[in-house]
Amino acid sequence: MIAQSDTETDAKYSDNFSVNTLTNKTSETLKSSATPLARNHWAQKHHYPTDKYNPNNIIETRVAKTNIAQTHMQQISIDCQSASLAVEAGVAIVINGIHYAVLMASPHQLEYLAVGFLFSEGLIQHSHELLDWEVTQLNDIENYQQFTQDSFMQDSFIKDSTNESLEFAQSLSSLQDYDIYVVELVLNQRCHQRIQAQRRQLAGRTGCGMCGITGLTQALPDLSIYRQNRQKADTPSLDCLLAIRQQVDTMQHTHQLTGAVHAAATMYNQQLYLFEDVGRHNALDKLIGWQLRNKVEISCVLMTSRLSIELVQKSIRGRIPWLVGMSAPTSTAVRVAERYGLGLAGFLRDNRVTYYSNYLDL
Repeated sequence: MIAQSDTETDAKYSDNFSVNTLTNKTSETLKSSATPLARNHWAQKHHYPTDKYNPNNIIETRVAKTNIAQTHMQQISIDCQSASLAVEAGVAIVINGIHYAVLMASPHQLEYLAVGFLFSEGLIQHSHELLDWEVTQLNDIENYQQFTQDSFMQDSFIKDSTNESLEFAQSLSSLQDYDIYVVELVLNQRCHQRIQAQRRQLAGRTGCGMCGITGLTQALPDLSIYRQNRQKADTPSLDCLLAIRQQVDTMQHTHQLTGAVHAAATMYNQQLYLFEDVGRHNALDKLIGWQLRNKVEISCVLMTSRLSIELVQKSIRGRIPWLVGMSAPTSTAVRVAERYGLGLAGFLRDNRVTYYSNYLDL
């Protein structure tokens, strides 16, 4: 479904939107999705006509302080239109009945997101450790009550039943503003023990730290066991990277519609596999989850974002030989990539790319 309105007002605005303005491929992709990746919202666009816009005139008008409002109304065009916006959903990760984490993500390919997230967290090492999973959307009051009651009772330490009931009711009311999905995972016993240990480490935190991780050794881990052999990682050529980028630009349908999502993509058996999400970290987790579930080896991942240290750490854990971004890496990302043998490249544009590590064999 391309658009889904939650109120009669949204429905009225959605009626004014024509799917004919989209390419057929984009429309078909989003319609075939089991969950909405974008919704229509009424918006007001203020802009200057390109043939009338003159910044010097505006400056002169402001200096003169004469009829500013009237002049601006004459120059500025205002269009009321329906805007397609990316859906950002709350995704609750429940592992063996334990409410482990909530991610804000695009509600698509959530099983891959969950597997990749658990791998990045160090809770699983292999895909066979995942025994089963189920994805559920909370879309009515009964679902909200059941899930929030279970979660609330796990995390609540309030002894006053009156205050507890009031807080629960308030929480339930606010949740109705959100898209919420629950991914229930069943892991083997060894992984279950890791989860319990991780929860004990996080239970006493007093600040959010780095996504809830308070220990520096956890946020900045030693990844020596994942160190890669530079001899095995062939440097991708500029022509190869530009060809991948061209396919990404063509296939990134949700971004074409909303302009608000990132993508992680890779070539495997001469076919492009692309994973979109409102969060660049989530997009890479989805790709890593797909890689684990299908037990495939890949040589290069292309990200549409800048390359942060978190993306580099995830790539090193996933033993991905090359990580390439359309924007720049951070200095820390380059230093860590060099230490552990990850090939890193950025600024992949129309006719160029910049290699930052593993480029000595060029």
